[in-house]
Amino acid sequence: MFEISAVAILLFVGLLAGSVWIGLSLFATGYILLSVFKPNIPMDIFSSGVIWGAMIPSPLLSLPLFILMSEILVAAGLGRSLFSGLAPWVGRLPGGLLHVNVVGSTLFAAVSGSSAATTAIVGKVSLPELQARGYDRRLAMGSLAGAGTLGFLIPPSIIMIIYGVVAEQSILELFIAGVIPGLALAGIYMAYIAVHQTLSGTQPKPDPPSWAERLQGLRDIGPVAGLIVAIMGALYTGIASVTELAAIGVLGAVVIAVLMGRFSLTAMIRAGRRAVRTSAMIGLIIIGAALLNSAFSFLGIPKAIAAQIAGLGLAPFALILVLLAFYALLGMFLDGTSIIVMTLPITLPLVTAAGYDPLWFGIFVVVAVEISQITPPIGFNLFVIQSQTGEGIGAIARAALPFFVLLLVFAVLLALFPGLALWLPGTLQ
Repeated sequence: MFEISAVAILLFVGLLAGSVWIGLSLFATGYILLSVFKPNIPMDIFSSGVIWGAMIPSPLLSLPLFILMSEILVAAGLGRSLFSGLAPWVGRLPGGLLHVNVVGSTLFAAVSGSSAATTAIVGKVSLPELQARGYDRRLAMGSLAGAGTLGFLIPPSIIMIIYGVVAEQSILELFIAGVIPGLALAGIYMAYIAVHQTLSGTQPKPDPPSWAERLQGLRDIGPVAGLIVAIMGALYTGIASVTELAAIGVLGAVVIAVLMGRFSLTAMIRAGRRAVRTSAMIGLIIIGAALLNSAFSFLGIPKAIAAQIAGLGLAPFALILVLLAFYALLGMFLDGTSIIVMTLPITLPLVTAAGYDPLWFGIFVVVAVEISQITPPIGFNLFVIQSQTGEGIGAIARAALPFFVLLLVFAVLLALFPGLALWLPGTLQ
């Protein structure tokens, strides 16, 4: 079994090194493993059945809709409104306008579901503004990299939809479970920024904003805040399914674009094309991982790995720490979608056997996947910031290091206090 696992790893790494798309690399690895080690399986029938089974879960319909909602808001220039709306309210806090990175990412995360999109839309406006006003460039980049990861944790979350489908968990409950951890992580980021700026004494002293500027700020963020309230209210009351919620979100995004005077047919077509590309990429990864996981199951790899880990006799908390290190390592080479669909058949049974709630594990995995967004060499948030600043990946990774540590600490806190994720969904029962 070790030999087969080694072949699978070398084959997959070799395909990635050859610049083959991740989804195709996953598919090819699974197909080759089955062809070599299980040649008696009718591959044409088997592969088509796996593809069909991976794509038919109805909650997946919400995935392209949430992506489209995010792209429409990006096309509407939401980043400019977030900065102008938040600046009068956070500029006088310890940490000043750096908090725009965190609060702006929190707000946009609540209407996007994507970490990279959150980083891009907030950073496009905030990084130039912060540099022009004399803020610490390194902290500006690091806080944006860390805060951008909130796009995965605060609902609606694309990663949570994928986890819910693969793990057969309620996506609505996952969304609700992510609210308190998301807000808590944002609060930790803001506390770190405030302490850092207070101790360093480098915070610029802006002129105090007038109440007219603050009221204008509320008008700037009002439409987005209204959409967030509508989504969260529908989530908690359960008056809409996930797919219905996504459709409402798309309609709300179009209405916001109209109210902001930034609606145009050209922009909507561009947003639709980007949404199609992103959805197709995720779909290809899901299909490829489904075939690879099926190949692993036929070859008995998950059971063998699970048996070896179980044989170590780890305590439940020690198991979680091992998995956290495992996911952090995987995040250096794979994106979050690939990590979840590849590893859950192995890790979820281990965690549930150790007594952990699969709903809680979903939030834990999302936090672990967030770490992958800011770890080189392929942390997507790092590349987004590089495209906006021209800085090297190494410099951006060093700037994001404190927030990487904060994410690790938060994951441990989540393991110690699972009620952070489970209390709010429990109020629905």
